[in-house]
Amino acid sequence: MKRVFIILALLFIVFFSGCVQQTQVQSAEKIKVKDLAGRTVDAPKNVSKVVAIGPGALRLVVYLQAVDKVVGIEDAEKRWEVYTRPYRLANPMLAELPTIGVGGPDDPKPNVEEILKLKPDVIFAVVSAQYAESLQEKTGIPVIVLDYGTLGNFRTAQLFESIRLVGTVLGKEKRAEEVISYIQEAVKDLENRTRNAEKPSKVYVGALGFKGQHGITSTTCRFPPFEVNNIFSENIACKVNTTANIFIDKEFLLKEQPQIIFLDLGNLFLVREDYSKDRNFYESLNAFKERRIYGIYSFNFYNTNIEQALVDSYWVGKVLYPEKFKDIEIKDKANEIYKFFVGKPLYEEIASNYGELGKIDVSSW
Repeated sequence: MKRVFIILALLFIVFFSGCVQQTQVQSAEKIKVKDLAGRTVDAPKNVSKVVAIGPGALRLVVYLQAVDKVVGIEDAEKRWEVYTRPYRLANPMLAELPTIGVGGPDDPKPNVEEILKLKPDVIFAVVSAQYAESLQEKTGIPVIVLDYGTLGNFRTAQLFESIRLVGTVLGKEKRAEEVISYIQEAVKDLENRTRNAEKPSKVYVGALGFKGQHGITSTTCRFPPFEVNNIFSENIACKVNTTANIFIDKEFLLKEQPQIIFLDLGNLFLVREDYSKDRNFYESLNAFKERRIYGIYSFNFYNTNIEQALVDSYWVGKVLYPEKFKDIEIKDKANEIYKFFVGKPLYEEIASNYGELGKIDVSSW
């Protein structure tokens, strides 16, 4: 009997030490990554659960086809309307996940207790280095900082680095390269189509959202759908300011008389309200009189919706250079882009909420 007890004790010791050894091996399976804040972070080698906080962090996880790894989302991602964010429109089930913080561009206010309950392997975050360090200390979970670069620009070095970083951490390196390649090929296609094409002399984009919703005088010189279509000095906003989002004077618009005007459909109601108050101004603009007003979709909402910006870029190209884009049916192209990035063709759903990409009928205003 004593001999049997000794044998069982030895087997228990061997089994227990084996478990400890296995645990030690598993805990040692980490990879070192450098995030976009320059921090070196130890991340688990095999990530199965993630949360994402801050502007655009969740979007990149969706682009990399890792929605199944998301265990909680911000309250803002649930509350805000989804048509300006195709990644959420395509994944309504995300709204059923637990809430892991308030969300928002300045201070996303993550809920540390809820995050700890969900036990994610990593936290992706579009926040400052200091914010990330504080959150990592509070949770004991690796926090990996991402960055899109300049708002609206869908081809920045920071964006591509972030996509690759998420791919490395999630084991989605191949998909990350596919996403980057798709963006680069689309930009190359747009630039090649328009490089030597005859350009309109003056164009304008108005009603752009910038920390809120605005009317026709809200614009920018650095409008990516113009830039990838080789429109620079032809954008009249560049005569006022070449770097920032700006609010121009109506008198400036009257003086410059752009041939073609694009308006953000998400803010079109503000333009219509202003039209009813200042009809003389609008009827003095040649583009309005000659019905050369076109809608575009909002793409800067909780950081840059890259797929939406590319849809707008092909639409802008088709309007400005019809001969160069005669092979492009915008509905089909839009659905191709949406399906690649977020897994579903969404043009009809988005158009049902904001309207088709086309001329804006101002005759009934």
